[in-house]
Amino acid sequence: MNTGKKRLRRTMMFLNAQRPALIRDPYIYKPDSIMLDLEDAVAENQKDAARFSLFHALREIDYRGVERVVRINALDTPYWREDIRCAVAGGCDAIRIPKTESARDVKLVENALDFAEREFTRPEKSVLIMAAIESARGVMKALDICEASERLFGIALSGGDYTKDLQTHISGTGIELMGARQNLVIAARAAGVQCFDTVYTDLNDMEGFRRDVETIHLMGFDGKSIINPRQIDIVHEIYTPSEQDVIFAEKVVREIDEKKAQGTGVFTVDGKMIDIAFYDGAKRILALAEASGVYREKKS
Repeated sequence: MNTGKKRLRRTMMFLNAQRPALIRDPYIYKPDSIMLDLEDAVAENQKDAARFSLFHALREIDYRGVERVVRINALDTPYWREDIRCAVAGGCDAIRIPKTESARDVKLVENALDFAEREFTRPEKSVLIMAAIESARGVMKALDICEASERLFGIALSGGDYTKDLQTHISGTGIELMGARQNLVIAARAAGVQCFDTVYTDLNDMEGFRRDVETIHLMGFDGKSIINPRQIDIVHEIYTPSEQDVIFAEKVVREIDEKKAQGTGVFTVDGKMIDIAFYDGAKRILALAEASGVYREKKS
């Protein structure tokens, strides 16, 4: 879970690619990924300056294993192709497509990445894609988007634009996001990719933020977009399996491995009825705990 499409991505911290003070050393806060933003955070007349800053940051800064995702400008603007060339030349790990509404959007970016990797001698298919869903149409097309490219590692909800399209607003309760959230998780799971929740913008309400993260964790999201380092520890705490979870998962895996050899299909662990359907979930808990640094699988 540490590399490639399935790496650990509990937190993705947005940073304005144009501001050197922000993008110089965000790794000290230990987010799993950083989102270097060329889109909304950058004014129209500053796009070239932001690319210049982005390129040199990617080339010269050691982010110490933190994944580097670049959010390009929307595909209906004249900026996105040059954004991709700059990001690939600099050495980014992934591209985030804003306002994704169809598989065609993903294919356009995939084709541009093919050309850029050849142009800048990057390994073929080495730059991944994530797609941001920001509209009702995007939510309805989520499965098509998830299955559009082998490069795509996940999709993300952008709540602000989505609620505007829905003709409502962010309430803080999560009610207005519930349908989109569940639809995106279902689509991502069906396609075998990851799913990420929208930002929580009220930095004065950390209890509300904690409740929000607990909700999306329970819904099945892989992680959350964040806007401030203060939010990182809460997300990582909620997404790190507890010692009790790890111990139980170890028991489940051990018992299923042993009982399969004996031809037993159903049995109990700590008083709970268990069968083979629990195996993948238990293995995922152990993998997540290992990726989080709180567990090391015993090798036989």
